[in-house]
Amino acid sequence: MPRVKRGMMVRRRHDKVRKQAEGFRGGRHRTFKTAHEAVMRSMHHAYRDRRRRKRDMRRLWIVRINAAARQLGTTYGQLICGLRRAGIELDRKVLADLAAREPETFAQVVARARAAL
Repeated sequence: MPRVKRGMMVRRRHDKVRKQAEGFRGGRHRTFKTAHEAVMRSMHHAYRDRRRRKRDMRRLWIVRINAAARQLGTTYGQLICGLRRAGIELDRKVLADLAAREPETFAQVVARARAAL
């Protein structure tokens, strides 16, 4: 059976991992074993946090909507209930953007929601 030398393939695999570990401190970007462990952990965090970001953004939008709604004399829960009853289908992202950038339009939306209650 002929001898198989795998130096080139191993080097290529190690270089790929080290490339992903660029910017890490100490041996975490130099030595393959610690770099591989650090890269695996960072990939896990990235995967988890891509899902967590969606939750965080929704929470931020709700905080902004609630703050703007309270300035207009209502609460977040009452506003959402009124929007449902009025048949206004604006999602939280759009409502938060309206509250921040166009307060007059947001005030009109709140007025329609309060009328539906």
